[in-house]
Amino acid sequence: MNKHKIYTMSFASVYPHYVTKAEKKGRLKTEVDDIIRWLTGYSQEELEVQLEKQTDFETFFEEAPQLNPARNLIKGVVCGVRVEEVKERTMQEIRYLDKLIDELAKGKKMEKILRK
Repeated sequence: MNKHKIYTMSFASVYPHYVTKAEKKGRLKTEVDDIIRWLTGYSQEELEVQLEKQTDFETFFEEAPQLNPARNLIKGVVCGVRVEEVKERTMQEIRYLDKLIDELAKGKKMEKILRK
């Protein structure tokens, strides 16, 4: 089975795009980091280490300390795909993150994004 190419891309290569997308809409890098930490359980220090190591997406999610159990509350469409219907686990985690960043860029309040 061939892996999707995003699995082998470094998380650090896409991370600046998440930040740029948020900042263009008046949001903050710290909010992007808050979302990533909420989803994965990484501390800020652990997140920075993953970025420095150029960890690929697959490893980034495999090594996540504690994937948030509330992530299954994330619903909706990203890139024409309904996130809750994605069957492959790693791809679903990536789509969850994409959806959360989209919500941030669309001005949603952090409490809603983090499903509090």
